[in-house]
Amino acid sequence: MPQEVVVVPRHAQPIDGGSDPGLELVRRLCQTLSTEGVDYCHWKSNEALDRSARAESDLDLLVSRRHAHRFEEIIRSLGFKDGSPPSKKQLPGVFHSYGLDQASGKVVHLHVHYRLVVGDDMTKNYRLPLEEAYLASARQGSLFRVPAPEFELVVFVLRMVLKHWTWDAILTLKGSLSAGEARELAYLSGRADAEQARRVVREHLAIVGPNLWERCRRSLEPGTSGSFRVRTAYGLERSLAAQAGRPPGLDPFVRVWRRVRVAFRRHVLHRRRTRSRLDNGGALIAVVGGDGAGKSTAVDEVYRWLSNDLDVVKIHLGKPPRSTMSSVVHGAWRGGIRGVGRRSASAHEPTPLPDGDRIGVRALVKLVRKVMTSRDRYLSYVRARRFASEGGIVVADRFPVPQVTLMDGPATFWVPGLRDRSKTVELLARLEGRYYEKITSPDVLIVLRVHPDVAVQRRHGSEGADFVHRRADEVWRLDWSGTPAIVIDAGRPKDDVLAEVKAAIWEAL
Repeated sequence: MPQEVVVVPRHAQPIDGGSDPGLELVRRLCQTLSTEGVDYCHWKSNEALDRSARAESDLDLLVSRRHAHRFEEIIRSLGFKDGSPPSKKQLPGVFHSYGLDQASGKVVHLHVHYRLVVGDDMTKNYRLPLEEAYLASARQGSLFRVPAPEFELVVFVLRMVLKHWTWDAILTLKGSLSAGEARELAYLSGRADAEQARRVVREHLAIVGPNLWERCRRSLEPGTSGSFRVRTAYGLERSLAAQAGRPPGLDPFVRVWRRVRVAFRRHVLHRRRTRSRLDNGGALIAVVGGDGAGKSTAVDEVYRWLSNDLDVVKIHLGKPPRSTMSSVVHGAWRGGIRGVGRRSASAHEPTPLPDGDRIGVRALVKLVRKVMTSRDRYLSYVRARRFASEGGIVVADRFPVPQVTLMDGPATFWVPGLRDRSKTVELLARLEGRYYEKITSPDVLIVLRVHPDVAVQRRHGSEGADFVHRRADEVWRLDWSGTPAIVIDAGRPKDDVLAEVKAAIWEAL
């Protein structure tokens, strides 16, 4: 007897998010939303749910406005922090939130919509008023709730027409689907029932209508003429005029202006791309420690980790950029003054002074260079503070702190006995001290401690062993209790240290 075949409607078939179970934080989020009965779905790019589960792409979630408060309570309880993109990209009913997956160290980026806002990337000018129906079609997959493929196809087609077929998009060479978009179109076309898709348009998008939607669908087919595509996009913009944030006739010129401005900033002014900033404010994060503690490795990793999603810069306050005045002094030093006398000690030791109360030319220039370094550190600090005060995150490799005297602090102490007898040295010492007094504590201070013997082994051949040992020993022996410093044992394996650094920073942000 032949086996009975049960036909399951396509919209009722469970959507498998792939074999990858995803990050722990993503699993906890989805499980909690399901347990609490929050009406949501992963509303687009569902052909690549594995990437979302691994936080390799944004989690694009559509959430019912009726459940907004409950949803936000849940993500706060999981440690998510809200962030805002540049003002020109902020949209009502859309927000971004970021959470740390402790096990992997990855930042999970939630792109949350209470309204379906679509359009060109520069403006996102149009709302599609079918949020509740879209959510009602959703079914639970292996991890995420996902919409019926017919709903997703309808919205995808409209998104692509508004994004790629407008006259300004074609003129600025944006008039084609990317490889990922073409793959998504094929995926949805293979899953969705064409008649059901037209029914979705008739019942929930009457302002567009089946005829115009069918034109939009055909415009995505290869070989369609450019004039047909432009006319279709024009008709779609006019049909959605009542749902537009600005008049459809004005929006193309806003898009063109923003594209020109972005290109000018990036290619002429060489400005970096501006990313989101956390809503609870920026931060100046300093990583200090002796030689061989892994400061630069930690700073590079923290920068790479955070800069994928947030507006982050990194600086080196141990070796700050030289100002014009510093460059002049440095040039004088390299131009011949350095040759006055020979160093009798290691390159890392103080220069002996001549007999009597007078300071030699070579020692004086070296002292002036130290003061110029303090000024350069202060100027870099000021720029970093301003960036952080505007909501950005600064990661500093080394930082002047009062507890550490052998690295990045006032250097005039190395003029033994002369400060009390020389007015010149006294003046320079006061000037240097003023710069360091203006450098206040960072918002987050990470101290990497490593045993001096380990530091010497790690830095073998790069500096004098005694010099490395003394600087590492100072940080190792300091009592950091009573300070806001987060002290981390840097003698452990690198991955363990970096995981603790990330967790400490995320907790403090």
